[in-house]
Amino acid sequence: MIPYLIFAIFFGLLLLGIHRKTIARIQRRPGPPVWQEILHMLKFAFKVTWIPATASDTLFVGVVLIAIGIWTAALFVVLAGESILIIFGIYMLHKIVEHGFGLSSGSPYGKFGGVRSVISAASEIPLFVSIAAIAIYTKSLMLSDIIDYQQVHGPLIFIIPLAAFAMYMVILSKMPYGPFSVVEAKELVSGYKTEHFGVWRAGLEICNGLKSYVLLMTFVIVFFGAVPFAWLLLAMVLIIITLAFVCALCPMLSPFDSVTIQTGIAGLMLIYALYLGWTG
Repeated sequence: MIPYLIFAIFFGLLLLGIHRKTIARIQRRPGPPVWQEILHMLKFAFKVTWIPATASDTLFVGVVLIAIGIWTAALFVVLAGESILIIFGIYMLHKIVEHGFGLSSGSPYGKFGGVRSVISAASEIPLFVSIAAIAIYTKSLMLSDIIDYQQVHGPLIFIIPLAAFAMYMVILSKMPYGPFSVVEAKELVSGYKTEHFGVWRAGLEICNGLKSYVLLMTFVIVFFGAVPFAWLLLAMVLIIITLAFVCALCPMLSPFDSVTIQTGIAGLMLIYALYLGWTG
């Protein structure tokens, strides 16, 4: 399992590199190489490491280890075919970890980034719509049961496309340089990551790569079913490219507009879930 974990980290960072490169090409910029995020992680791993004088030492280091730990657990949950509720629970727990990142350094930029991570929790509401719609059709929330259902009835993306759209929006909210990336707005420098440097920043990069891999893999499995490993990786690349198009063509929203739009989408998805429950 350890070799697969290492592969997931590096492939997840490669996906983020493809995301960044695609945005640059759409905007007619050369952009960095697709392996730039991997180089960033390795670079930070060998830089001088320190903890700011204003930081809480335990929290400053602990949140990095917790972030890596929860997404490692999420990866193993997906591979074991366990409940998607655990995956979504980890996703929501990550919001708390982001808030901890912001508070741990004592930096005003980090604090604002942590506060905005709480504000952006509106992006999590569509998750419940996806869960409800999946449960209505498959009668289970176990990934193994969802895969079995799709082997008989076909991919869920054609059966409940709006539920797939809801989860797609959730993943979009976690993509850098996107319309909902209020946690990483330019006025916050690097947001909650501003004061993390050296090996601690490398740990954050590892977390981001692993998180991207797990979320995209979960999306493919839940809405397309079991596919050969090569096709799984290809599907993840194609999805990250579509996300890059959205991020490149849509401006970053203000925190207020971001929450308003995400809440509106969540309301529409709730009506959709109620409709599925009534007709089903």
